[in-house]
Amino acid sequence: MAIQRMDNVGIVIDDMEAAIAFFLELGMELEGRTQVEGIVADQCTGLDGVRCDIAMVRTPDGHSRLELAKYRSPEAISDGPRNRPHNVLGTHRVMFTVDDIEDTVARLRPHGAELLGEIARFEDSFLLCYVRGPEGIIVGLAEELR
Repeated sequence: MAIQRMDNVGIVIDDMEAAIAFFLELGMELEGRTQVEGIVADQCTGLDGVRCDIAMVRTPDGHSRLELAKYRSPEAISDGPRNRPHNVLGTHRVMFTVDDIEDTVARLRPHGAELLGEIARFEDSFLLCYVRGPEGIIVGLAEELR
């Protein structure tokens, strides 16, 4: 049996509105918002008393989604500073292809985005960079060079 597709990547956040605004500015679309709680949520997560706000954002082509989750109960746990370096074990980053990397970085700055390094050129193929967004989320950006 093979997988059918990757459905979404989940990111636990604290400031739902800031995270949504950041990803909408990036060009994603808000698919919907809901709250999950109850026995199924408890069983899936292995936690007791789950009550979680969810926002689903998707790429314009509809193929990729992020699930933004704000835990109301039990409260989210921080495992360290939010400005951790790029080489920390665990979820590394989420990467997006964009039309204009410099414009994208400029539009994301008012939403808290900071370049981790600088915009780099990979051969004659891509411009690449990493930005840290709200909640310390690292987002990779790639502009294909034509």
